[in-house]
Amino acid sequence: MRQYSPDLTPPWKKPKPVPEVPAEPGLVVEEPGTGFCGAVIRCEAATVTLEDRFGKHRVFPLEPRGFLLEGRVVTLVRPSSAPVRPTRTASGSVAVPGARARVARAGRIYVEGRHDAELVEKVWGDDLRIEGVVVEYLEGIDDLPSIVADFDPGADARLGVLVDHLVPGSKESRIAEAVTSEYALVVGHPYIDVWEAVKPSSVGIEGWPRVPRGQDWKTGVCRALGWPENTGAAWGRILGSVRSYRDLEPELLGRVEELIDFVTAAE
Repeated sequence: MRQYSPDLTPPWKKPKPVPEVPAEPGLVVEEPGTGFCGAVIRCEAATVTLEDRFGKHRVFPLEPRGFLLEGRVVTLVRPSSAPVRPTRTASGSVAVPGARARVARAGRIYVEGRHDAELVEKVWGDDLRIEGVVVEYLEGIDDLPSIVADFDPGADARLGVLVDHLVPGSKESRIAEAVTSEYALVVGHPYIDVWEAVKPSSVGIEGWPRVPRGQDWKTGVCRALGWPENTGAAWGRILGSVRSYRDLEPELLGRVEELIDFVTAAE
């Protein structure tokens, strides 16, 4: 008969258990052996692929205690392949199982940058596909007058624009006033960047820091929060913390809903 020896390792020498974290796309982690930091872009049975801020990809094995998440050791696991079907979309709308995307409308919604577009897609993507609304980004607002002129909005092709830091007396407000018309609506939120429209509690911070004038705002935020000065990885971390509309400030929620209603008003 086979004999088993008892485990005589003292409790204080046994490794402490660490949390298991699903390797969801967008989750930003570090592989401590190499120092490679990046966002999850793919997870397979035994490996995970990360992408750093330069677009470089690295594949790592899914080993116990193999990664750092916000400085803490974690075990990455493959996400469930059979999630429970949601009854509501991330925006809070009633989910429509099996609904097909509508053929794209002539109307459009423009946002300022890629991060704005990715956030809108994550929360309102299901709704926008059902409504046939395409979201594009401008890379800034300075060229908006010429873009609106080229688009030539009309009753069957309405144009909605979401602007960062739209406050009275600003350059953004003057440009918005110049292009607003019956079929072109420009709205905005008061935040310097769309990062701030994500609730600090969802990101796991006490609040968004104030960055002195003259500094790059996103880099200054990373520095003030003690994050690596890698704005791409920081955005992956922020976007990964957004699960639904509940993670966003109402000043952004109301404006996006207003634009969707405006663009889809014409049939």
